[in-house]
Amino acid sequence: MIEFRPLNNLSIHLDRLIKGRLWLKVIIGLILGAGVGILLNQSTGLVPEDISLRLADWLDLPGQIFMRLTQMIMIPLIFTSIIMGIVSNTSENLKSFGLRLLLYFVFTTAVAIIIGLIVTLILKPGQYIFSLGGFPNSRENQIPINNQTNIIENIPNTISNLIPNNPLESILTGEMLGVVIFTIIIGVAITQLRQETAKPIIRFSEAIQKICMIIVSWAMMLVPYAVFGLIAALLSRTGIEIFLGLGYYMVVVILGLIILMIFYLILVLTITKKNPFKFLRVIKEPQLLAFSTASSAAVMPLSMKTADEKLGISSNISDFVIPVGATINMDGTALFQCVTTLFMAQAYGIELSIMNLLLITFTVVAASIGTPAIPGGGVIILASVLQSAGIPIDGLIVIIGIDRILGMFRTAVNVTGDLTACLIFNKFYGAKSNKQNACLSNKSE
Repeated sequence: MIEFRPLNNLSIHLDRLIKGRLWLKVIIGLILGAGVGILLNQSTGLVPEDISLRLADWLDLPGQIFMRLTQMIMIPLIFTSIIMGIVSNTSENLKSFGLRLLLYFVFTTAVAIIIGLIVTLILKPGQYIFSLGGFPNSRENQIPINNQTNIIENIPNTISNLIPNNPLESILTGEMLGVVIFTIIIGVAITQLRQETAKPIIRFSEAIQKICMIIVSWAMMLVPYAVFGLIAALLSRTGIEIFLGLGYYMVVVILGLIILMIFYLILVLTITKKNPFKFLRVIKEPQLLAFSTASSAAVMPLSMKTADEKLGISSNISDFVIPVGATINMDGTALFQCVTTLFMAQAYGIELSIMNLLLITFTVVAASIGTPAIPGGGVIILASVLQSAGIPIDGLIVIIGIDRILGMFRTAVNVTGDLTACLIFNKFYGAKSNKQNACLSNKSE
């Protein structure tokens, strides 16, 4: 007889990576990759151009394998995790806070976008690129900004399209919002079945979870080599001047993410009355793993374990909030998309009105909810945001190159947002337990 375990217990597959200081190996990979990339760059003249391009393709290989492995298991992992979170928690509390959780996620996403707007409009990171001549084809491919008014006209259709008429199509195309809504409907329906009928479905879901986590642990072994190769390939292909110019843009994104983290800590202090610094210390392991892998979906088991064992959060809360949050609570990604959209507009010399900014805010809120919880997912969705804003997408090729670095920071913020949500909803809906919030007491240790 095979004994299945909850998803939070499957974090055992990630323990070796944490104890092996994966985050430190990733940073070393970044530094070494940058050095190798600069040496291979055509501007140095050390390596012939054709050899440099061939080496860049091989350096990309570990990163491509890692991302494809993560993409391969993302949907089954999310699907089974949400179902298990629902069927194992049929209390009235869970049913009552579902809508409130969605409204909370929309609120924090809106705050993240406002932070991104303010930081970017003040610091203007795109001005430097524009002074170098801007990105290519700035006028040839520009979409008229007046077309953005179609967004308002299409709101009813957008709302009705939230429920997929073909779930298999949503799964095949990676439309995560459709997958999440379909999964929630299926999970609620399973709770209406008799126990003997539902048991095989639950056991099958548990088995799929375990299989996915084994594959995740395999993929994560490639992370340091993937980061090394991706950065080396990027710098071997990109002009050093442009890359340094993008450094200012990266600083603006990271500054916005820091402000968003401060906002989370304020929520922890004011709503839950807990010490925010102890909260940060308790959740450092999932944060570091998220930073290393740039995939909030892959960190779910460790986030659940941290919520249950170190934050003292009721499993009724964490088993539902974290899987849902890993797919639709993408505050760090929303901030990144907002900053990048304005950065691209500045780099192309496009002036945006107040109405344009409001439409961008609405679009990013909707787009971030459907962003895949995988490395590079933010950039995949960003193309649609740029198109709706009337901004050419040609410059995205440069953003894709540096996205791996920014992805690590914003994923750590996304995971922090999920755990913050767990703490807040646990205060109002969580079952009381003796260990609740023991690690976060304001009393001196």
